[in-house]
Amino acid sequence: MTTPHTRPSRFGLIVIGDEILSGKRQDKHLTKVIELLAARGLRLHWARYVGDDRDGITDVLRQAFASADVVFATGGIGATPDDHTRQAAAAALGVEAVLHPEAKALIEQRMREVAAEQGVPFEPDRPDNVHRLNMGVFPRGARIIPNPYNRIPGFSCDGPGGGTVHFVPGFPVMAWPMIEWVLDTHYRDRFGADAQQERSVIVFGGIEATLTPLMERIEAEHPGVKVFSLPSVDHPEYGRHIELGVKGAADAVGAAYDALLTGLRAMSVRLGPELVRSGDASKQGMTHQNGSS
Repeated sequence: MTTPHTRPSRFGLIVIGDEILSGKRQDKHLTKVIELLAARGLRLHWARYVGDDRDGITDVLRQAFASADVVFATGGIGATPDDHTRQAAAAALGVEAVLHPEAKALIEQRMREVAAEQGVPFEPDRPDNVHRLNMGVFPRGARIIPNPYNRIPGFSCDGPGGGTVHFVPGFPVMAWPMIEWVLDTHYRDRFGADAQQERSVIVFGGIEATLTPLMERIEAEHPGVKVFSLPSVDHPEYGRHIELGVKGAADAVGAAYDALLTGLRAMSVRLGPELVRSGDASKQGMTHQNGSS
C-alpha cells in the first residue's frame, strides 16, 4: 500500500452537505484550507461541493481515490440519517464498513466523560449509546484522525489508484485542527514544496485583447510561470483597470515579471501600483511597491 508521505504534492478539498448548496450555511472550509496549506508552503489544486446524496458522494470519492491526490473531505461523518459519507467511502473503495476498535474506545471514553459531567452512570448498552458507536464505523483498513474537541475521530483511507482521502467533521472547530494534525503528521516533508509568489501591476486603460499577445509570450518564454489578468470596472480606488501579473515559484517569478513590465512599457500604457503576494500565509496580503508610469 502506498503511504501518504510518498504522494505528489497535489491537494484537493471536498465539501459535503446540503446546507452549503442550499445557502443555509456559508462554506468556511475553502478559505481556511487554502490558508492552512499556504502556511506550510503548499497550495490547494482543486475543490468540489456535493450534497447529502450517497450516490453522489460515492462518485466523487471514487474519483478521488482513483487519483494520486491528497484530499480532505469535510462533513457527513455523523450518525444521523442525512450523514452518508462513511458509507459512501466504503462503497467507493469496495470494502465493508466496520467498527474501528480505536474509534470505539474513543467514543466510549467520550460517553463516559459526558455521563460523569451529567452525574449519571455510564450505560454502554443503552440504545442511544449503542447508536453513537456508528460514528466509529469506517471502511475496513481506515486510520484514525484524532479530534481534540470531543474525541470523536475522523479517518483516513487510501484508494487503489493512489489517492488518499482524509475525512473530518463539517464543524470548523473540529475540522480545522484535525486537518492541521494530518498535514503536520503526514506531510511535513513536503512543506515549502509548492510555495508560490505573485507579482502584478495595475494597468489603467488597458484592453485584455491587446495585452493577450504579451501574456502568451511571457508564458512561452518562462516555463512554469502563469500570467493572470484580473479586470475591474468599479474598483473603489483604481476605477476601471486590469491587474496584470505573473505567479509561480519565487525564483522564477522575478525574471518573468521584469519581462512583463518591459513589454507593458513598450506599449505605452499607464501603469499604477505594483503588488506582491506571497504564498506563505504567515506573510499573506499585498505589499505595494512603487508605481510605474
